[in-house]
Amino acid sequence: MKILITGANGMLAKEVREKFEKENEVIATDVAELDITNEKAVYNYVKECKPEYIINCAAYTAVDKAEENYELADKINGDGPANLAKASKALGVKLVHVSTDYVFGGDLDISKDYKEDDPKAPVTAYGKTKLHGEQEIEKNMEEYYIFRTAWLYGIGGNNFVKTMTKLGSTKEELNVVSDQHGSPTYAKDLAEIIYQAIQKKIPYGIYHATNEGYTTWYDFTKEILEKQGIKCKVNPVTTEQYIEMMKITQAKRPFNSQMSKEKLKACGIVVPDWKDGLNRYLLESK
Repeated sequence: MKILITGANGMLAKEVREKFEKENEVIATDVAELDITNEKAVYNYVKECKPEYIINCAAYTAVDKAEENYELADKINGDGPANLAKASKALGVKLVHVSTDYVFGGDLDISKDYKEDDPKAPVTAYGKTKLHGEQEIEKNMEEYYIFRTAWLYGIGGNNFVKTMTKLGSTKEELNVVSDQHGSPTYAKDLAEIIYQAIQKKIPYGIYHATNEGYTTWYDFTKEILEKQGIKCKVNPVTTEQYIEMMKITQAKRPFNSQMSKEKLKACGIVVPDWKDGLNRYLLESK
């Protein structure tokens, strides 16, 4: 099977490539090889490449910067998926796209989790552009998978686990937000979910794809440090307190990023617990 991966230099794309290239012909592109915001270039590249699947890992993910760079973020997160969907539909290719919990409002009571078809109400530029991308795919084709994920970390580049490990090793105490709830997700596990979905040929559509179980950034940090034997006091603070202490301006963060994986698991997809994902990350990143 031939697979085209976009956003090849990103953390997730590297994991996807590693997972798929063992048994498939993989072509990995970044913006230098394929600018997904250029509709004609996308069509010509896909026509020449002739993949069976496109896995779109390209995205503008700088949540705060997106507030000031909406046009650029929307070109990448909205127009890019639209171009891939149009080319895929015209050329008989199946599309896999990665989206986000930010398409929701993030204010659902924390006793509940978001289902795939719950009302979308993004409150950030990032969330609005990612929802635009989802809508364009739904509008332009039928044979697609959209996997919404959250709190993603992985081996390549900077991530929350690496940052907290470094800070915890150099400071006596840390203040970490305790009123945002979600599922830390190991990029390798998300790549595995995408792989399983394609292998099992699960029904096309939208799925939530994070590690199983819910926590807060505060409890996640405590787990990160404890697993590594790092002695550092971790103080729980509210989002409001954190912003005030750090004297920062940032886009609104979802208080509830909890997304149900029941639809995914009903298709026979194995979804590891977030603590299991963290354990493996810490072992594999040494």
